Amino acid sequence: MVYAHSVDGRPKDDWELLQVHLDEVSVLAAEFAAKFGARDWGQVAGALHDIGKFSAEFQAKLAGSQRKVDHSTAGARVAAETFGPKGRLLAYVIAGHHAGLANWDGDGSGLLTLDHRLDPARLAIPSFAAWDQSASLPAQLSAPRLTRRAELKGLLAREGTSLAMFARFLLSALVDADRLCTEAFYRAAEGRGPAARGQWQPLAILKGRLDRHMLDVASKAAHDVDPRRQIVQRERAGILAAARAAATQPKGLFSLTVPTGGGKTLASLTFALNHAVKHELDRVIFVIPFTSIIEQTARVFREALGPDLAGHIIEHHSAFREDEAVAKLERGQGESALQAGERLRFATENWDAPIIVTTAVQFFESLFSNGTSRCRKLHNIARSVIIMDEAQTLPLVLLRPTIAAIEELTLNYGASAVLCTATQPAITAQRPDGSAGLVGGLRDVREIIAEPDALYERLRRVTVQKRRTVTLDELTHELSALEQVLCIVGTRAQARDLYKELRAESDPAMLFHLSALMCPAHRTAKLAEIKQALKVGPCRVVATTVVEAGVDIDFPVVWRQMAGLDSIAQAAGRCNREGRFAKEAAHVHLFEVDGWTSIRELRANEDAAREVLRHHDDPLGLTAMRAYFEALYEGRAQGRHDGLDRERIMEMCNARAAKCELPFADIANVYKLIESVMEPVIVPWDEEARDALADLSNPGVATESIRGLARRLQPYMVNIPKDAFARLTQAGRIAPVNADRFEDQFMRLSDEARQNIYTEDFGIDWSDETFRRAEDNLF
Repeated sequence: MVYAHSVDGRPKDDWELLQVHLDEVSVLAAEFAAKFGARDWGQVAGALHDIGKFSAEFQAKLAGSQRKVDHSTAGARVAAETFGPKGRLLAYVIAGHHAGLANWDGDGSGLLTLDHRLDPARLAIPSFAAWDQSASLPAQLSAPRLTRRAELKGLLAREGTSLAMFARFLLSALVDADRLCTEAFYRAAEGRGPAARGQWQPLAILKGRLDRHMLDVASKAAHDVDPRRQIVQRERAGILAAARAAATQPKGLFSLTVPTGGGKTLASLTFALNHAVKHELDRVIFVIPFTSIIEQTARVFREALGPDLAGHIIEHHSAFREDEAVAKLERGQGESALQAGERLRFATENWDAPIIVTTAVQFFESLFSNGTSRCRKLHNIARSVIIMDEAQTLPLVLLRPTIAAIEELTLNYGASAVLCTATQPAITAQRPDGSAGLVGGLRDVREIIAEPDALYERLRRVTVQKRRTVTLDELTHELSALEQVLCIVGTRAQARDLYKELRAESDPAMLFHLSALMCPAHRTAKLAEIKQALKVGPCRVVATTVVEAGVDIDFPVVWRQMAGLDSIAQAAGRCNREGRFAKEAAHVHLFEVDGWTSIRELRANEDAAREVLRHHDDPLGLTAMRAYFEALYEGRAQGRHDGLDRERIMEMCNARAAKCELPFADIANVYKLIESVMEPVIVPWDEEARDALADLSNPGVATESIRGLARRLQPYMVNIPKDAFARLTQAGRIAPVNADRFEDQFMRLSDEARQNIYTEDFGIDWSDETFRRAEDNLF
């Protein structure tokens, strides 16, 4: 008898037979892969993935041997030998179903390369002769059903990126099938019964509930007597009707261009659910660039669907590096055999829920990942509706491969995608007037709003003043003279300096500061104070760009330090938000300060904005916005190597795609939306945070409780630069929570540091002044 899994302390009669496991995984992987036309690939991957376990060495390991045994190379070799060039693509997946997709050759990825593993002369593996080689493998595999844009050549060609995406989706089908089958076995072995998975209401039920909610919203709006709000409600009703009408169109690429205040969030959900029901798709995925507004968006959706359907919405985001924790668990750290079936539960989802709300980092980096934990969910992106909120934030230096991925999902994985924003980026191959757009851009994108320019004009609520250059003293004087004003600057240090200058000239009680150095719970409390102050009198706020992302705040005047037009538009969304003033009386002032420098990565955005401002009276209009993005992309796309693909990912994929020699690990290493220059820290800001930290610190904290505790602590996270993180850690002011259990996954600010370097004005303050003041007891 040959086994796949053992059970600690139980006789072999209770172990799982290997052939049973292979058969079950094969059936389930085939079902998952069928969603993207690769049923036979999934079946073969499942049938071969664990045949290395037929070796005597692996059976000994199940019986207690401590020797490491390679059990995944065997199936990879059989796939490559049996199916030729197609088999090589399958070999990546089988060889990587635990460790991840490797490079074909080279080094530095931390994984053995595939050419090394396929060569018996370079890598000896245990004999798996007990495997029945007459197992029912097909004589050949179908060709991957991959539609490509044949007109794209050279650096824009898609052959390699398309093959790599197919491999990742196939890995997803295999990994999820393998883990679900393993989970089911261990639950049964423990007598716990099946996991509560897949118990979802049909999307048609969710659509009906949303329709009723929107009728209630319309009914309440009909009784509003304020004429300005009536205008906005009429426009929102028109936008909602357009979303419903567009949902009946065939699957593919869409854009939804709606100004701030137009009800974009619920209109996009309405489109998504109607479109999914019409085309019998599986789920809706919302991709949001800012972690700070994911919970807000999910909360809006839960309110719309009602408490009984709230659990149908899954949020997948974390500042706690969950994927690293998963990897540690996968390597067996702190895990018994009986926990193996549920080892991923606290850190990740396989995205089988009806509505997923996630970050752009999680979504796009998963599409380019080589890791099993991140790739596991990919097959559930197939046959979905993907709403990309704030689409203008797509990463500039990774724009080419990102565009390729979006189009790949709609061409080959049965998905529809919507670019949803008030400031639509110019990433289409054709302009609205029919002329040529971005070379290699998205093709056949359908706008949901019939006349977005006219809609913008009807909802326009501010006037942008011409850019000025001022000194810090002049800026301080101008702001001090205003009763209510929001000033948004580019960096945390600039916000801190300006706040200190204003504090010398203004009533400190009516002066506020907001930045990401304050934990979200702290910012939420501060925003409540600001909103109350706005109701009664003077209110001056200095903030970083953190205030521009989904913050419902309304000022009569906004000053915005020079930035890209998309950022200026976000700032303008905090001015006259409720339409209390005529647009001529609500001013957005653009300024620059002598001696201030901007963030290097954003200077190209500022330069493009300055160029557009010279030629357009209204910098927030759709014509100006398109000119801005075109100038931004054109400046990046000069030279031999495309600046819209700084890491040359397209080139890396295509170089040897014909031989299926792909650098999966290298691509995963360089496709990063956010460079790792920051480290997350938990701040014990209030009693809720301290209670959650105490629970997490308990050595006996239950595995099923960890994810919930991580969610509770999310509002108390602050990301700080690595150098400050290192100084504070060295001084003992940042320390791991429950290090024996989690190593450095959860890092917290000590209570002493909370008292002397976390201030009510600034949050975490590592300025030289603060460090000098605390030097005696910090260092």
